[in-house]
Amino acid sequence: MLLLTGAGSSVLDGGLFLPSDSRGPVQADSASDDEPSPDRRRAAWMAAAQAGDRRAYERVLADSVALIRAVARRRGVPADTLDDVVQETLLTVHRVRHTYDPARSYDAWLAAIAGRRAIDALRSHGRREGREVHDDGLLQRQPGGDDASAASERDDQARRLRAAIAELPPGQRQAVEQLGLAERSLAEAAARTGRRTGALKVNLHRALKALRGRLHGEP
Repeated sequence: MLLLTGAGSSVLDGGLFLPSDSRGPVQADSASDDEPSPDRRRAAWMAAAQAGDRRAYERVLADSVALIRAVARRRGVPADTLDDVVQETLLTVHRVRHTYDPARSYDAWLAAIAGRRAIDALRSHGRREGREVHDDGLLQRQPGGDDASAASERDDQARRLRAAIAELPPGQRQAVEQLGLAERSLAEAAARTGRRTGALKVNLHRALKALRGRLHGEP
């Protein structure tokens, strides 16, 4: 779980320290005519992170913060909600990091995730505004109403997600359970399921596409 701990740092998964700004390029990325673009540098860091490089993972997450904020601003996310979008996006990246293809643009992959989290934040912001009640007496008579509504909505979303996962073909459901829900690495999931890592990645891609279609009406 990602917890923002202040203006300068955050903690990911029980101890991974992440400064809010980039620590700079790795030593190998010294200035030269052949220096990779920032996008390719981040792609290389994520590829290394997928292979278990903790330092590269810290760096790519740190380098992603500014990109996430830029996407959220373009989507119209209020300034006081930007940190929430950053947190939710980094948490999603952590959960689905196995799905990133290093041959593709990291920035585009991240922007797609950040865009969805920004839309979620805007929808949540709109629902909160719609639920606001300015009658102080009514608020005193109905304490915790918003909390109960939010909890009910989360429960409903969780039930819908569980039902959608249960309807997936066995291979896709297994990939979601192992890689998405249990957050196991590809190697761990392959050892547990007896499936090849390539098959798990393909099944996860297909499962996520199917779930988006069922839950959000996305193609």
